[in-house]
Amino acid sequence: MVTIADRTALRIDATNPLVTWRDMIVDTFPVGALRCNCTILGCERTREAVVVDPGDEADRILDRLAELDLEARFILHTHAHFDHVMATRAIKEAHGALIGLHPADAPLYENLQVQATMFDVAVDAPVPVDGYLEDGAEIFWGEHDVDGSREATFSNGPAPGRHRGILIHTPGHTPGSGCLYVPELSLLLSGDTLFKAGFGRTDLWGGSFPDLVASIRERLFTLPPDTRVIPGHGPMTTIEAEVSMNPVTAM
Repeated sequence: MVTIADRTALRIDATNPLVTWRDMIVDTFPVGALRCNCTILGCERTREAVVVDPGDEADRILDRLAELDLEARFILHTHAHFDHVMATRAIKEAHGALIGLHPADAPLYENLQVQATMFDVAVDAPVPVDGYLEDGAEIFWGEHDVDGSREATFSNGPAPGRHRGILIHTPGHTPGSGCLYVPELSLLLSGDTLFKAGFGRTDLWGGSFPDLVASIRERLFTLPPDTRVIPGHGPMTTIEAEVSMNPVTAM
């Protein structure tokens, strides 16, 4: 584990996937045959965590939570393609974490087994979503309530929590694609909307290339340039780098 005291020194890359800053653990690792980037955001004080895109290899994700001594409080899906949700049931059953997803991807999520069958993959039926998160919805973790309880809630306004993540709805790859923005870290988990020097495909159910381009240019490229980006697949990047080199810039 590497502890970073200075924000300007924060680095997240393949050789140093685990860092901590402001009591936040950030751990990203690829899972499954399609190498979906699963990210764990954990509070060092309360040991509460958000698991983003647990796409496969449930045992590996659970083992990692145990190694870090973290309890999953939320499971957040950037979208509902099967390679981003296949480990959700196991983590939900082990930790009782609340599952969050944009409502426009509910049909995809509910048809998880149909999706997987198309790629010759077997998967259990999905467990119900606990909260459908619209654009601007926030999740909070890292603090107990005054009475010591650990009840977790989704919110569209102020709520207890040391750490905060904001959902940015970015339709295009799927109708309900979204990105999780963590302001305190200047960090964006972009799912399959934005990749390093690329973007997600739009030829699957509900995809829209015009919507994808608009989402990237109008919702993501307006974030601070120093925002670090963890995509749904592949290496990490920054908003500044993508504004300068991503093909979307010229469209």
